[in-house]
Amino acid sequence: MAYIDGFVLAVPSAKKDAYQKMASDASAVFRRLGAIGLVENWGLDVPQGKVNCFNSAVMRRPDETVMFSWIVWPDRAARDAGNKAMMEDPAFEGMSPETMPFDGQRMIFGGFEQLFGDALAAPGIVDGTLMPVPAGSRAAYLAAAEKLAAVFVEHGATSVVDAWGDDLPEGKVNSFHTAVLKKPDENVIFSWINWKDAATRQAGWDKAMADPRMAEFSPVTTGADLGRMIYGTFEPIVTG
Repeated sequence: MAYIDGFVLAVPSAKKDAYQKMASDASAVFRRLGAIGLVENWGLDVPQGKVNCFNSAVMRRPDETVMFSWIVWPDRAARDAGNKAMMEDPAFEGMSPETMPFDGQRMIFGGFEQLFGDALAAPGIVDGTLMPVPAGSRAAYLAAAEKLAAVFVEHGATSVVDAWGDDLPEGKVNSFHTAVLKKPDENVIFSWINWKDAATRQAGWDKAMADPRMAEFSPVTTGADLGRMIYGTFEPIVTG
């Protein structure tokens, strides 16, 4: 399985074009350094949660939009080598918090081991999710999540990808840990459902919610706390 670097951040809505250009340029560099895929997704429908949500995770301001993005690497070794090379790459020289079109201090990032799914499927409309799961329930979660993913694919999803937290730094301001209010005995799932377009997504969700297997294969059966799961719908603005 591949290795995934996940990112969630807030970008000033008025700087969408500037961010898109920066991300597109960076995509070519990551490819050169060994990445096999990259997708940057712009928030379309990111609901405000009662407990936590993507908005609180990145401390989103009223004039900002949430991004849910990832880089796919062949494996952890390639990812570590690529990120190390990035720090020394001339393409990133001169980049600083003052020159970036977003607040890098509130960006959360980390590495995830892919559990299943086609992480390189062409993105259409993306439902992104972060979820806390008991650290000792990896096998049980995988079994339930694979069955649930099959339901979504049956109802029109082009791919469902789940990844298990592996290298998640604490962060000085926020992190994947704070995003899901992670407890000491928990890990973080980084997951997305990919749909061809908005119409297919809506029809797929309608069918999935009416499918009795949804309850049978729910991550709740593995101890996952859906009350702290955060989710949103996004559209790709950069692919590479």
